[in-house]
Amino acid sequence: MLKIFLCAVVICLVVAVVEASDQGRRVVIYDGIAAEVTAPAEAAKDLWVTMADLKRATRFEVKPQGVCRDTLCFPLPKARRAEFISKKGALSWFNLSAFARLIKQPLAVDDKHGVWYFGPRSQEAEAHLSSLEAPDFSLPDMSGKRHSLSDFRGKKVLLLTWASW
Repeated sequence: MLKIFLCAVVICLVVAVVEASDQGRRVVIYDGIAAEVTAPAEAAKDLWVTMADLKRATRFEVKPQGVCRDTLCFPLPKARRAEFISKKGALSWFNLSAFARLIKQPLAVDDKHGVWYFGPRSQEAEAHLSSLEAPDFSLPDMSGKRHSLSDFRGKKVLLLTWASW
């Protein structure tokens, strides 16, 4: 029964891919779910999607604090905002492939069939995001005594850093 179900899912994906490539559309596979999205008229090396397609295909939406889904939110670098968001006429477009690079999400593209696959983010990064805890590290103070971030769990910590480059 499971084999029949999986075959049906694969057939549906193949049909969606063929239809999308014939109509100048793209198929986005995000979190294992395929969704057809509108492709911009001009060719581009990145995948630009409408804001409505972004929400429908990925459940992410652009908010003032960043690109958010449920309680997860990724701020966009202000200096690079044009790399992610573009307004053309009445539509606002979002660069989903640039966003994937920003959050270090693997992605694979089949240009011939117009399919973009976005893989899962690393488990380690996902664990830190869901726990809202920074990874532990140790550094020496000015006297050479080592301190770990975990020594301060439950307390507010201000980290000051500096680099010469």
